Amino acid sequence: MIMKILSFVHGTGISTSMIEIIKIWFTADCLVGLTKDGRELKQSLLWYPDLLKADEETRNDYTFMQTGIFWNSIDTQISFESFTYPDAMPSRLQAFFLNHPEINVAGFAKKFGLNASLMRSYINGFKTPSADREKEILGYIEQLGKEYTSFGA
Repeated sequence: MIMKILSFVHGTGISTSMIEIIKIWFTADCLVGLTKDGRELKQSLLWYPDLLKADEETRNDYTFMQTGIFWNSIDTQISFESFTYPDAMPSRLQAFFLNHPEINVAGFAKKFGLNASLMRSYINGFKTPSADREKEILGYIEQLGKEYTSFGA
């Protein structure tokens, strides 16, 4: 069986061995972890669509591993380290595309005039757009929304 490792590496410099989650729970849109030293860390469930869609029984059927948490029934693993990533809570841009996986990112990027690989890097958190670039992209999304809602009017 192939296991999906759903944590994104960002070079935070924080060693996984420094973080130990001892308890987890879910809110409407987040996975929250309590660390051994009493900190509450959270991650958006948008990064983990199988967990987002899972029922309570599936969400509660997990195993703590040495470096993370594993849900066997949905073949999903989340590292403890990923709770510390800068984009554990997605930006507006990331949230838009995570909420709309039906959008063809390459097609969107081409229409916007941006390299598709760079756009995917923005969405996945491997690169961060400047505030101006993110504002431009979000503005373009709003413009497309207006075009779509006026279609056929």
